[in-house]
Amino acid sequence: MSDPTPLPQRESDDASIGLCQAVLFDLDGTLADTAPDLAAAVNKMRHDRGLEMLPLDELRPLASAGARGLIGGAFGIGPEHQGFASMREEFLANYEADLCIETTLFPGIGEILNELDERGVRWGIVTNKAARLTDPLVELLGLDMRAGCVVSGDTTPHSKPHPAPLLHAAKELDIQPERVVYVGDDLRDVQAGFAAGMVTVAAAYGYCGTDLPPTQWHAQHVVQSTGELQRLLREIS
Repeated sequence: MSDPTPLPQRESDDASIGLCQAVLFDLDGTLADTAPDLAAAVNKMRHDRGLEMLPLDELRPLASAGARGLIGGAFGIGPEHQGFASMREEFLANYEADLCIETTLFPGIGEILNELDERGVRWGIVTNKAARLTDPLVELLGLDMRAGCVVSGDTTPHSKPHPAPLLHAAKELDIQPERVVYVGDDLRDVQAGFAAGMVTVAAAYGYCGTDLPPTQWHAQHVVQSTGELQRLLREIS
């Protein structure tokens, strides 16, 4: 599925941060810096083919798009290519074998989650990453017993930018979607949050793997750092 065009800006601000009761976060590029391990998985593929490995800085912006983005960046092919499916499985096997070697929470994220917990604000994770990768990674990051919900790319029949995963998460938290903030570093995150009726926050400190800058995604809020995100989320009642 190609990325849809940006959605129009909300006409009203009825669902302000101050009226919200919970926060949902994207995983890769928003909560956790997974790019080093994702890049290592695709670089192993290049190494096994006798190709030079690509620098992390070149692959980092592609990390939010997962296998599609990284294989595209490393080999110049897309899902329509005959060999893409087998290369995708090879990439996922490499990644699953070394899931959390250099992956860490972004600086400041730990403090944000601690503060939300202390204030009794419920939070969860909604990612397009498959559950076979999401669940062990969330556990390795020490978030599995803390998150109010963890929704993966295959939890519902649709993945982001479809709103289904976010609506599923809101139901698990037992909070109306319009009372939930969704934070993500990809255009699809903002589109999914908008479609679900949530308050959207673009995490411009993340991978943001699109030619369109986060300021043009029509998110209701754009944060340039985790510190800015922390201050914004303090508005939750």
